[in-house]
Amino acid sequence: MGKTLAEKILSQKSGQDARAGDIVIARVDLVFLQDTTGPLTARQFQATGFQKPANPKACRIFIDHAAPSPSRELADDHIFLRHFARETGCGLSDVGEGVCHQLVAELWANPGDVIVGADSHTVTAGGVGAFATGMGSSDVAIAMALGQTWFRVPETFKIAGEGDMARGVTAKDIILYLIGQLGADGATYKSLEFVGSAFSKMNMEGRLTIANMAIEAGAKVGLFPSDRVTRDFLKAGGRGARYQPIQPDADATYERVVEVDISRLEPMVARPHTVDNVVPARELKGTRIEQVLLGTCTNGRLGDLALAASILKGKKCHPETRLVVAPASRAVFKAAIEAGYITDLLDAGAAIVTAGCGPCLGLHQGALGKGESCLSTSNRNFKGRMGNPEGFIYLASPATAAATALRGEITDPREVI
Repeated sequence: MGKTLAEKILSQKSGQDARAGDIVIARVDLVFLQDTTGPLTARQFQATGFQKPANPKACRIFIDHAAPSPSRELADDHIFLRHFARETGCGLSDVGEGVCHQLVAELWANPGDVIVGADSHTVTAGGVGAFATGMGSSDVAIAMALGQTWFRVPETFKIAGEGDMARGVTAKDIILYLIGQLGADGATYKSLEFVGSAFSKMNMEGRLTIANMAIEAGAKVGLFPSDRVTRDFLKAGGRGARYQPIQPDADATYERVVEVDISRLEPMVARPHTVDNVVPARELKGTRIEQVLLGTCTNGRLGDLALAASILKGKKCHPETRLVVAPASRAVFKAAIEAGYITDLLDAGAAIVTAGCGPCLGLHQGALGKGESCLSTSNRNFKGRMGNPEGFIYLASPATAAATALRGEITDPREVI
């Protein structure tokens, strides 16, 4: 009997014939923490009595969520994490290097890897073909200490996408549509496996966007097969030797098959206060927006900035709408400067903030005021997510974000492209 991607990877890493529902103990290729949940993870690690991780080179600490620090309390957490990294030999990515999920994809994730992080959007690396998932602080501390952890092998939903994306439609629109169909808990602890011509033609940036938001349907992982696109991405990042092709077997057993005609999709928006509250952007025409956020681990990559810049070039944002741009990493930021995208965004009126998470979780660099609405390219729109429970967050693609920044109200990007 054939295997799904999740079953194949966990079989390889556990040395068992892993099948959905089995409990396995798997080797872990990368463990990472960040500066909001990381201090608790590090203290849990210390409380176990372990002095060093099983493999310090496979452990990394990111200071990205509150970077630069907006308060002395968080600055003290940063001091603690830097000291912990020095003590244990873990790698450290400090302020300005970028969001952990983007950096993991850029620098470390490989097909067939098992990656655990103290952050739910660890699933992003599934775009590269890694079994990557978020875990609680205690579980991550033990994975760090032992170099392995246990999993219940998830059942798999096969997401079969066919057709080409229409004008104005992006990977973000696809995943928002899917979450709207599945529901916010419709794939709880499942593996979402993205196959079919639409996904095989998709570039790595689009794959990372979709994998990033698998958790918003409750999924344990969101997995793409590794193929030519994956190989070329790894090669461009200097780790082509780490490529291995991983495809699901033709006779794999799926709990559910979801078929999507990608060519029929249109720009989508998730309304407050849940990610599955999804409608076409055109239905929200006229909805006033005070702030637009372009960036984060979902849509802060070079192609996202390029798309927004192409719409805004030579134009000005609406005078009553502010545009905040947060590149996903220093490498993205630098490349966007060299390509002229940052200049185009600045000329349109954007405020460019540090490469990192900043506005996404509302700690600083773009918290909302009472009653304000933000259209964001991030992944969550829960009440209070951007620093104010009396604010309203809409989720959309970089194209919709740029169009909205121009007009000051939610705008279908097909109206301005």
